[in-house]
Amino acid sequence: MADKKPGIDQALIRDLANILKDTDLTEIEVEQEDLRIRVSRNGTPVAMSMPAMPTYQAPLPVAAQPAAAPQPAVETGRNSKNAVTAPMVGTAYLAPAPGARPFIEVGAMVKEGQTILIIEAMKTMNQIPAPRAGKVTEILVQDAAPVEYGEPLIVIE
Repeated sequence: MADKKPGIDQALIRDLANILKDTDLTEIEVEQEDLRIRVSRNGTPVAMSMPAMPTYQAPLPVAAQPAAAPQPAVETGRNSKNAVTAPMVGTAYLAPAPGARPFIEVGAMVKEGQTILIIEAMKTMNQIPAPRAGKVTEILVQDAAPVEYGEPLIVIE
């Protein structure tokens, strides 16, 4: 029986490294089928074959409520096209240290690339930059709150 060894997609690794550089993240990991690739600023790229981990998502509880008349769609911070989303899973911190002044406040003007919060992932503090200049209209997370990948964090208009 011959083992088939998959080739490592060097273009994918280069793309991940560019994402690290562009977003000022320290580490990024991607999993496709049985291949997991992690690129880190503090080390060398690592590729390893692993069996895919099964995932389980608990069903959300549904509360019985009377049917309401359909409402027109209102753009809120959670579904705003101007929301800055979490680039990773971790714990969001709104200030550089406990008791320190927050990076931003509602109503503040931010510049593109300015640090707006930190996400701690695997004991690594990742500064999250503003993707564009504008005014902070909403902060959707609490300090030290867990965040999921893609979760809206802040709205910059």
